[in-house]
Amino acid sequence: MMAIDIEAEVDAVQQIGAVPKILDVVGRMTGMGFVAIARVTSRQWVCCAVRDKINFGLREGGELQVETTICNEIQQHGKTVVINDAQTDGAFCNHPTPARYGFRSYISAPIILSDGTIWGTLCAIDPKPRELGKPEILGPFQLLSELIAAQLELNQRLEQSQADLRMSQADLLDERRTSELREQFIGVLGHDLRNPLASVEAGMRVLLKNPDTQKAQEIILAIRKSVLRMAGLVDNIMDFARGRLGGGLTVKREAKEPLAPVLEQVIAELKSAWPGVTVEAEIDIQEPVNCDRGKIGQLFSNLLGNAIMYGDQGRPVRVSARTINGVFELAVTNYGVPISDKAMDNLFKPYTRGDRPSQQGLGLGLYIASQIAQAHGGTLKASSNLEETRFVFEMRQGH
Repeated sequence: MMAIDIEAEVDAVQQIGAVPKILDVVGRMTGMGFVAIARVTSRQWVCCAVRDKINFGLREGGELQVETTICNEIQQHGKTVVINDAQTDGAFCNHPTPARYGFRSYISAPIILSDGTIWGTLCAIDPKPRELGKPEILGPFQLLSELIAAQLELNQRLEQSQADLRMSQADLLDERRTSELREQFIGVLGHDLRNPLASVEAGMRVLLKNPDTQKAQEIILAIRKSVLRMAGLVDNIMDFARGRLGGGLTVKREAKEPLAPVLEQVIAELKSAWPGVTVEAEIDIQEPVNCDRGKIGQLFSNLLGNAIMYGDQGRPVRVSARTINGVFELAVTNYGVPISDKAMDNLFKPYTRGDRPSQQGLGLGLYIASQIAQAHGGTLKASSNLEETRFVFEMRQGH
C-alpha cells in the first residue's frame, strides 16, 4: 500500500465545516479530553482533526506508530471499541497501548465508507475512567462517525467530478454546476446541522452544570433525537446532491407515521438553540399526511429558523399546522421589519439572504424549502408587510 498523502487527507477532513463542532460535541458528550479524527491504514495512523484539552500534544498532520494503537486493531475488525477503565477492563488491562499513551478510558468507532472500506476512526481518550458504554453515548458517537464518512464520500465524488470535467472543454457547463453543488452542499450542511448541534450542546451544558437533575433522562432523550436528526439530514444532503446532478429532488412519501412529532421536535431544537425566543404553535393534524417526514421536517426547520433569525425576537413566532379538506397547510409567521419588494423577488433563489447580506450562511434555507415543497407537488408562498411576515406551505393530499 502506498504511503498516505498526509496533507491531502488532513485537507479532506478540514473541508468538512462541521468537524470542529463534531469534535466539541464528542468531548462534551463523553467527558473525554482528547478527541481526534484519524486516517488509518495498515501502515499509518495520521491525525486529521483534533480537540485536545489534556495536552496530549498531537496536532493535525501528526502521526503515531499504527502498530501501537488500538485503531490498528479496529482497522482490521471494523468494530467500535469501548474501554471504561483500562485498569479493570478484562480485555485491555494488560494491553500495552493504554500504558504507552497514558489513558484509562477510550472509545473509537470506525469510519466506514459505503463500499465497506474502513477509512479511519473517530476516537477519544482520557486519563480518567469514564462511563462510555451507555446507549446515550455509544449510539450518538457511532452516528457521528457515520456522518463523517458520508461527508468524506460526497466531497470525494464532487472532487472526482470536477477533475473529470476539467479534462474536456465541452463539459465546462457541467463543471460549473458541480462547483455550485459543492457550495450548496456546504451551505446545507452548515445551515441544517447547526440547529440539532446547538440542541445537543445546550443539553450537554445543562447536564455538565447539574448532572443529578431530575430531567437528565429527558435531556438525554432530546440529545439522542437531535443526533438521529443529524444522521437523517446527512441522508437528505446526499439526496439533495443527487437531485441537483440528476435534475431534481426526490422524496419518499408515506402516511403511516404521524407528522406532528417531527414538527414538535424541530420546534424543541430551535427553542433550545434560541432560549430567549417564544414560539407559539397550534398543531391540529387530524388526517394522515402523505409526505416524506424527514424532508418536511427540514423544510419546517428552515422556515422556523429563518423566522427566528430575521424576526423581532422580542415578539413570538407563530406556527400553525393543520389538515383541512384534503390539504395540509403549514404556516410560520414572525414580526419585525418587512421584506422589501426587491428581496421578495429573489427570496426562493439560492445564495440570497433577504435584506441582510451580513447574515451568516450562503442563503440556501428558503431555496431548499421551496425545492422540498415542489418535490411534494405543493406550493411555498411568502407575504410580508408592516404587520407580519408569513410563509405558507400547502400540499394537497391526493397529489
